[in-house]
Amino acid sequence: MFNFANPNGFFNKMEYNYRDIEKKWQEHWKQTKAYQVSNDSSRPKCYVLDMFPYPSGAGLHVGHPLGYIASDIYARYKRLKGFNVLHPMGYDAFGLPAEQYALETGQHPAVTTDQNIKAFREQLDHIGFCFDWEREFRTSDPGYYKWTQWIFLQLFDSWFNRQTRKATPITALTALFEQEGNTSHECPGDRHLRFSAAEWKGFDEPRQREILMHYRLAYLAFAEVNWCPALGTVLANDEVVNGVSERGGYPVIKKKMRQWFLRITEYANRLLEGLEQVDYSEALKEMQRNWIGKSQGAEIRFNVQDTDQHITVYTTRPDTIFGVDFMVLAPEHELVAKITTPAQQAEVDKYLDYVQSRSERERLAEVKQITGCFTGAYALNPFNGQPIPVWISEYVLAGYGTGAIMAVPCGDQRDFLFAKHFDIHITNIIGDAFNGQEANATKDAVLQNSDFLNGTDMKSAMDVVAAKVEEMGIGRRQINYKMRDAGFSRQRYWGEPFPIVFKNGIAYAVDEKELPVELPHVENYKPGEEGEGPLANVTSWVNIAPGVQRETNTMPGYAGSSWYFLRYMDPHNTTSFADRKVLDYWNQVDVYVGGTEHAVGHLLYSRMWTKALCDLGYIGFDEPYKKILNQGMIGGSSRLVYRVRGTNTFVSHGLKDQYETDPLHVDVNLVDGVELDTAAFRQWKPDYADAEFVLEEGKYICGSQLEKMSKRLFNTVNPNDVVEKYGADTFRMYEMFLGPVEQSKPWETKGIEGVHRFLKKLWRLYVDEQKGLIVKDASPTPEELKVLHKTIQKIDHDTNNFSYNTAVSQFMICLNELNSLKCNKRAILEPLLVLLTPYAPHVCAELWQLLGNSTSILDAAYPVFEEQYVKENAFNYPVAINGKTRTEMGFALDADTAAIEQEVLANELVQKWMEGKPLKKVVIVKGRMINVVV
Repeated sequence: MFNFANPNGFFNKMEYNYRDIEKKWQEHWKQTKAYQVSNDSSRPKCYVLDMFPYPSGAGLHVGHPLGYIASDIYARYKRLKGFNVLHPMGYDAFGLPAEQYALETGQHPAVTTDQNIKAFREQLDHIGFCFDWEREFRTSDPGYYKWTQWIFLQLFDSWFNRQTRKATPITALTALFEQEGNTSHECPGDRHLRFSAAEWKGFDEPRQREILMHYRLAYLAFAEVNWCPALGTVLANDEVVNGVSERGGYPVIKKKMRQWFLRITEYANRLLEGLEQVDYSEALKEMQRNWIGKSQGAEIRFNVQDTDQHITVYTTRPDTIFGVDFMVLAPEHELVAKITTPAQQAEVDKYLDYVQSRSERERLAEVKQITGCFTGAYALNPFNGQPIPVWISEYVLAGYGTGAIMAVPCGDQRDFLFAKHFDIHITNIIGDAFNGQEANATKDAVLQNSDFLNGTDMKSAMDVVAAKVEEMGIGRRQINYKMRDAGFSRQRYWGEPFPIVFKNGIAYAVDEKELPVELPHVENYKPGEEGEGPLANVTSWVNIAPGVQRETNTMPGYAGSSWYFLRYMDPHNTTSFADRKVLDYWNQVDVYVGGTEHAVGHLLYSRMWTKALCDLGYIGFDEPYKKILNQGMIGGSSRLVYRVRGTNTFVSHGLKDQYETDPLHVDVNLVDGVELDTAAFRQWKPDYADAEFVLEEGKYICGSQLEKMSKRLFNTVNPNDVVEKYGADTFRMYEMFLGPVEQSKPWETKGIEGVHRFLKKLWRLYVDEQKGLIVKDASPTPEELKVLHKTIQKIDHDTNNFSYNTAVSQFMICLNELNSLKCNKRAILEPLLVLLTPYAPHVCAELWQLLGNSTSILDAAYPVFEEQYVKENAFNYPVAINGKTRTEMGFALDADTAAIEQEVLANELVQKWMEGKPLKKVVIVKGRMINVVV
């Protein structure tokens, strides 16, 4: 146990023993629960949050803590500013990686997840974060996912009322149906569904529940999945390569399976509007806007020649209606089977088999390859009856728009290439704007070959056609969104079970009193029959009663992370997901720190869940995060050695061009800067035990290149190793010193020495190794006060604005200036520690205690900037003779003009350059310059 009562007796020598100092204070903060936060405080609140980490078996490398350090500095800063700061940490513990690891190693995901979390926590603790660990939870805890399941049930039992633009209990919808049918509330799952109150009352329960499923915010539907019969499992898109499984190379086909979805598309417009209320980077906002993809246009119905069928297309360019030279249906479109002619059936079937092997990602990404098949059918242009050939092609997807497009080759490049490839006639409706060599998507041309639109500019024609379509009853103006409803089912084991049971095939919510529906322990993670999740194999768990079965899919990884920020506010509540009074106090997250890789996944779902919970009255705000700070990546600076081909001889970088060599990655921990430790290299791998080296001036110099940090490239650096060698305070400050938080930058271990020297130099400003504490109570000089208050102003501004790299630079400047002034005054050095505490909390806590303070520096008052100390009261004027500067002279800023002129003219150098010529005038610009005119 450390002796806190005798700070001066802690070390044998008064040296900067950072290892002991950091262990001491980390233990002290843990024992005293220094970072435990109360929900009952009169202080203003500040909620600082890190994006939910997934604790992988690989552990942290030095790139991972960048965002955590940034948020930790801000949290400590706001605490010193008098805020009650919530800064929690927990674990996103469900998900595919743990299950895959379990399959590979035979260990249960709960076991490996627990091991990973322990290792993760140990690494975090070494860095000295101010997390309130009393609020820690993991999404795989039944006490947590009970409330994930509860929120799912709120979504299941709600629909989006387009008139109020809010989620509303499903009971309100059934009441409306009883009174008026669905005439006032279009069905989002089936827009063509229409029924009266009488018809509703006449439907049996299965039909009523089927209709309600088309309205629910959490709903069931059939969707295509990647089914691999050989593996007996459903694969994600990125597990399928060129129609075969990445693992094993087995054929993969498309298969329709029952899946859960979230109706996030109903919130599309509110998600867009909400971006105007939050402080996100413009780049992040644009990513979300593009993902949501709002567009305005018209839906137009085209009758299919010689049938009673019609094709509905959505287009943002109704003005190009007379330039439609062909139509394209998604191969999965229901009309394909109905309109394909007998003559084309064999070709269409062959093409459909090909499309079955293609993932959606491949179909969207492939630009150069043009494929398609003519159905034999023709649609009719609704304005002039012109027959339009109907094709199918993989570049049109069933889930986007209506699954059909009207192709205008002169105005769309993909349509143009398709028409050229299949020798389809191209109609020019834009005159000279089309050169025949490529499409032109202009909106500024005057229309030609366009019937009643001839001579009309395209922008005006858009409205004309939309109005005409509505007048003729063949379509309507329409706002569409590119975003699709979010798939919410996973055929996996390690995830939240759905609180749903099926009675005779109909989905019912589990009674809330029965929550949580716990994940059963299994020994086998193999999928069930026909691609169902592994839970399908646990028949004793699935079959509750005759005709009653549990859902065997599990929720996706983003389920628990969509609302976790709310649980941190009240993590031990067993009666609700969080108390409303507590929710109202903490409210939105003030600063959310994490990577942009979650911009269109987690962030959108979290925003949707928040809006739904707000609509239903459970919380009082509908945007989860006020401000988001996206940290950049820290890249690995890889090191390369050069092996002479066919030998075990390695040539130094500067000599490699003299030999035929192969570059190989080497562990960066064996390299000092670029100089290889050849002895350590020989011990690294058995293959290199007898390695020979061709050196440059007695050294082996490695090559280097900046790459992603990866164990495969041997360029990862464990933060534990850096902390052990240099200390946590050095590590924290160096990560911030590397550059702006938002930018990506390389890690270079050698550069850390400068920051470490800064902290040792700081220590010596307070402590002499022989004499001990050297801080005095003498009054500070104006120069010392000026240095301090310049630093207060700069650090306060930079920390508040997350400009941590410039703040670290200012600390270094300040230290140099105080050393030059030989300052050892308490009035200067004590507030300096408070400023530095968010960045280097351990050394500051130690020096604060050495100064005799009995209170914690964590709760010290943040220094207040006083302008009076930094005001300049004198100025060095450049003195010019006839415009040419000849000397400098210093004067008080409030000096009398006449006195300045008298002293300037008496100056020897000025007299010399005047050369005895008569004086015309002296021009004095206060605080800028003096010019003597002769």
